[in-house]
Amino acid sequence: MEETTKQQCAECGTEIKGRIDKKFCSDLCRNAFNNRLNSDSTKIVRNINNQLRKNRRILEAMCPEDTHKTHRDQLIRKGFDFNLMTHQRTTRKGDTYTFIYDYGYLPLGNDFYLIVKNEQREA
Repeated sequence: MEETTKQQCAECGTEIKGRIDKKFCSDLCRNAFNNRLNSDSTKIVRNINNQLRKNRRILEAMCPEDTHKTHRDQLIRKGFDFNLMTHQRTTRKGDTYTFIYDYGYLPLGNDFYLIVKNEQREA
């Protein structure tokens, strides 16, 4: 006689019926488990990502063309956070652009910045 192991839902502990590789008894339990798993431990990541998206939206709105010159005060008034970025790129001339995804900025001096849109090429 074969012994069968009963699978239990990882969230509520009830017996699972169906495929042997199922971990949850329902979508509700799966969502509750993942929401609980990702709530407090990733709060800082979520907050940083939200501010990065906000920074990108600010740069996008201020730079309708390929480039635009603006003052630091205008960026700060809109809620831009200069402490967050996704990457930096240094040109052959030695200028370092700070990027938030596909939008970047270059300090020009006297608190002015050049905003640029970097056209991403699909890989």
